[in-house]
Amino acid sequence: MTTRFPLVKLRPKEGRRVRAGAPWVFSNEIEMDGPTKALAPGTLVSLADAGGIVLGTGYFNPKSLIAVRLLAGPNAALDQAFFVGKIRRALNLREQLFTSPFYRLVHAEGDGLPGLVADRFGDTLVVQITTAGIENLTETILAAFDEVIAPRTIVLRNDAASRALEGLGLDTRIAKGEAGRVTVEENGIRYFADAAGGQKSGWYYDQRENRAFMARLANGKTVLDAYSYTGGFGILAVAQGARDVVAIDSSEPALDVARAAADENNVGASCHFVKGEVFAELERRAAANERFDVVICDPPPFVRARKDLEPGAKAYRKLARLAAQLVSPGGFLFLASCSHNMPRDRFGIENAAGIARAWRFASEIRDAGAGPDHPVHPNLPETAYLKAMVYALD
Repeated sequence: MTTRFPLVKLRPKEGRRVRAGAPWVFSNEIEMDGPTKALAPGTLVSLADAGGIVLGTGYFNPKSLIAVRLLAGPNAALDQAFFVGKIRRALNLREQLFTSPFYRLVHAEGDGLPGLVADRFGDTLVVQITTAGIENLTETILAAFDEVIAPRTIVLRNDAASRALEGLGLDTRIAKGEAGRVTVEENGIRYFADAAGGQKSGWYYDQRENRAFMARLANGKTVLDAYSYTGGFGILAVAQGARDVVAIDSSEPALDVARAAADENNVGASCHFVKGEVFAELERRAAANERFDVVICDPPPFVRARKDLEPGAKAYRKLARLAAQLVSPGGFLFLASCSHNMPRDRFGIENAAGIARAWRFASEIRDAGAGPDHPVHPNLPETAYLKAMVYALD
């Protein structure tokens, strides 16, 4: 069979997962002959099995552990029309899920576009590219976004540390329009995000449904929102009836954005923003016998790589212990992990151990993940990165 792109072949007896529908092929599954090794990172390729039967079309990086990421079937044309089709499919799904244009529009493998993430804030689009293959297709993909939704502003946030694994540098630039603070509409609240300078895209849409769940529990109660960032959990809780929220974060710029959102929603008087290191703040407040009806902990990833699993697990256990000490009897504790390399069952074990070490009895009442605008590829369960667990404490 004549192929549109260079042919990369699987080694004999390899490729079980990709034949079952997974889009990843690891370097140890590839026949790394001379011509294959010489291919530049991000080269578009046709993938074939050891017998020469073409399985799909994607891109290749000889320097990456995940050597091939498939985008389409055999001999597909990965042109602007292809990406327009993928983005339209993603857009159609979101428009059935949400009534306003504030969501993750493209979620990498979950939308059939590995290496590409795009968050939509009305007429502003924040795009993150994490692989050499997608990097090489940047202009084609931006043209496809223009054709499908014609955003006024496009910000390229190519500053994820994982880009180093693909041999890519870090960069943030405005590809179109002018970037600044953008409005986020979520759960009936108007928040703000720094699209060019904040963490990730400036906002975390993945916790949308978990924020709503915790806000319902917080009605009439006091709340501690640790790692509050720009106020997603705390501001919604107060707007929906919480008596008082203390929000802790180590970033003063993030807290400034949160204060502006609290004022925008007329709840500033009930929101108290504290700049501090969370572990130290929790220890200090526990020593002072402070208690809250609801404690929320949504930390940054403690397990950034597999080598970090054990120290990261210890950190999650410690966080659970410190947070549990601050929960009033009959209150609720929310613990989350966005660490891709922290298995869900291990996260639950560490949470349970930490709560037990605080001498508290807990009933787990919710085990959730990201919202539906963060779809999971059914053949890649490891892409379900977010873990969010809620406990009722004695």
